[in-house]
Amino acid sequence: MSLVLIPGYMADASLWDDMAEALAPAGPIHHASLAHDDTIPAMAQRLLAEAPARFVLVGFSMGGYVAREAARLAPERVRGLVLIATSSRSDSRKQAVAKRLAIEGVETGHFGGLSRAAAAASVHPDRAGDAALIERIRAMGQRLGREAFLRQSRLERVGDADRLGALGCPTLVIAAGRDRLRSIAESEELRDGIPGATMAVVADAGHMLPLEAPDALAALILAWIGDLPP
Repeated sequence: MSLVLIPGYMADASLWDDMAEALAPAGPIHHASLAHDDTIPAMAQRLLAEAPARFVLVGFSMGGYVAREAARLAPERVRGLVLIATSSRSDSRKQAVAKRLAIEGVETGHFGGLSRAAAAASVHPDRAGDAALIERIRAMGQRLGREAFLRQSRLERVGDADRLGALGCPTLVIAAGRDRLRSIAESEELRDGIPGATMAVVADAGHMLPLEAPDALAALILAWIGDLPP
């Protein structure tokens, strides 16, 4: 079966590089881009226009919002959903303020990717000093560039908790035990709101699961895909 991998905020297809070999037995891999559109629905529509006829959607963080929207727009095409380190909540006031300040800083100055502090906050506390990991996260943002940063930062993440019950495809929710950006409770809300959804936790990892624990994450996805109905 085909997999469509959806990155998160200021991440590109290289987010999944460490998982590519492990996921290959599942079938062809396609990468969605979130760099060109201003809204979650527009991102989902672009994904559907570029995706194969039927597929499993794997959405990380902001990509989880896009994955759910695509599944609502074209349920007949989606064989399953994997939602990684994501949420059904709207942006909090704190998140909205932080994004506004970041936008103002870029509009009036230079954009060089996410700050080191922001990148460090997205990983397990013990890896906040891992220079190679932090620079890898920042490099994705640098490649995407200033305009993608402004588009994604201005985007309003509208909560969809009241629409989770309409999702009818098999769903796996994966949380990170040391995620400082998305709580276990947010993953539990997704699991409880989506009919028949199951949940797994990668205990010793932070938010950037595809980079911090690629082998464990790939193993969870492969095992779950193996149990999907034909």
